[in-house]
Amino acid sequence: MDKRVFGIGALVIIAIIVIVAIVMNQKPSNYSTPSSASTSSKPSSTSTRVNNSVVVTRSDYTVGSYLADPSGNPLYTYDADTQGVSKCTGACLSAWSAYQEKSSTTTLPTDISTIQRSDNGQAQYTYRGMPLYFFTSDNPGQVTGNGMSGFSIAKP
Repeated sequence: MDKRVFGIGALVIIAIIVIVAIVMNQKPSNYSTPSSASTSSKPSSTSTRVNNSVVVTRSDYTVGSYLADPSGNPLYTYDADTQGVSKCTGACLSAWSAYQEKSSTTTLPTDISTIQRSDNGQAQYTYRGMPLYFFTSDNPGQVTGNGMSGFSIAKP
């Protein structure tokens, strides 16, 4: 009888481990939520949700809420940049492409603007003045470039 109880207990523990492993390996559920009416003057502490034709808010279990383009591609900021100035040029752009305006937009959402890039003269989107980039190894809903080469996931 003791061996049977031990065997059942072992099976229950194995089942729990398998269930936890399955849950931990699930892909995160990405979502967009409507804009909030309230905004914070401190970008690092705000929890404003963004949802517009240029930038949306997504979520990932490793980084939390982050900014993405409407297709779900994560957006990043570069530590070397300053407000309104992109310092990612040349070889930097081969891995970190600038999020550039594709069509003329006369009205941009709050906190979104553009700068004119010095290397090609095209308009690059910014969030609260900081230029935005894509990591070329990412796919929609996949955040793999956070913390690499001075780039950080853009946070709402």
